[in-house]
Parts: sequence; structure tokens; C-alpha cells
Amino acid sequence: MGTDTGERSEPRGGHARLAELCRRLTDASASLNLGEEGLRLVDTITSALRSGLPPEELEDSFDELEEVLLAAGHSAGLGSYRTTPTLPPPGYQRLPVPGPAHPPLQVLACPRGHCGRVEAPPGDDAAPHPGCRVFDQPLRPVPLR
Repeated sequence: MGTDTGERSEPRGGHARLAELCRRLTDASASLNLGEEGLRLVDTITSALRSGLPPEELEDSFDELEEVLLAAGHSAGLGSYRTTPTLPPPGYQRLPVPGPAHPPLQVLACPRGHCGRVEAPPGDDAAPHPGCRVFDQPLRPVPLR
């Protein structure tokens, strides 16, 4: 049995606040308006991650950035639960099954596997994959099993 140390536990899909930061940096319509302090924190976090530091070792910086976001009026900070709307499904649809008529199913995910960001691949095979602004790399394809 484990003991509760009061630390945040991360979902199996990766670091949740890193995923939300990545989403917000990618969304051109959602300007962060962080000011000098916030931009410095984003630069500190992204530089540390690019140099190989795991996101779990940057919790203090994520906390500071969350405070800056809250002060700037972003009511959920780096939490996606309040700011990312969930649209209801249009109804049940058949899932395509891999086989002779269907290509293998895949999603696009964090290029380094650090966060839980997942996107649907573009409908056009020639279209570029969405990018990760944290690592400045395209999202990587991950096959669904």
C-alpha cells in the first residue's frame, strides 16, 4: 500500500498541466496574455523540457505559471476541465474496423510521450501533422489497438 504524500498524481496519459500548456500554446485563437513574467515562465518550462528534464521536476514552475494564468483571468489556470468544452457526440456511429477496406486507426500524440495531448490525424494524408509548441516538433502517430 502506498502512502499519501500530498503530491499530485498524474494520469496514465502523461503530465496533465503540460498537455494543457501545449494545447494553449498551439491554439492561435486563445491568446494567453501572460505578460513578461508569464512569458518567462513558459520559456523556462519549455527550455528545461527540451533539455531533457522530466515535467515532474518542474512542478514549482507549473505552479507559478498557473498563478500567473489565474491572475490574468484564465479561470482554470492549466486545468482543462473548465476551459475545454466537451461537445456531445452526434449519436452512435460505427467505428471503422481495420481490414482490407480500412486503414489502421491511429491518433497523434506528444512527440516525446510526456503529456496526454491527443489529436485526430488530419483528414488529408498530405496535410502536415499538428505540432507541439513545447518541443517544436510534429505530433507523432500512435496506432490504436
